[in-house]
Amino acid sequence: MKILSRIIALMVVCLAAALVIRPQAADDPLDSLKVCKDTQHLILENQFVRVIDDQIPVGVTEPLHRHRHGVVVYVNTYTNEQISQDGKRTVGERKAGTASWSDETVHTVKNTGTTPSHAIRIELKY
Repeated sequence: MKILSRIIALMVVCLAAALVIRPQAADDPLDSLKVCKDTQHLILENQFVRVIDDQIPVGVTEPLHRHRHGVVVYVNTYTNEQISQDGKRTVGERKAGTASWSDETVHTVKNTGTTPSHAIRIELKY
């Protein structure tokens, strides 16, 4: 009986996760690869992840676009300004050789520093 209860609990958790998880629409007008085609390029995509090479020249602003949650690896050191869809402004310095978790976001990004930005985004599809 105890094993059956655990199996049922596991099934409930899996079902709940399946209801929360949703793939990004193929026709998303805020897809970063469509909106930022001059600065973002696809490295790899499969059913699990989408890996994006993101390079922004000094002074350039990426228009409003969407990213899934995932990990960002900073290739070089740079400063940028991000403005979220709700208007929250964040200025931050990214350090070469570091990484951070990134929640799903809709934002604009401007390279406000003196060096081009270069990051690799690993977006999780689920």
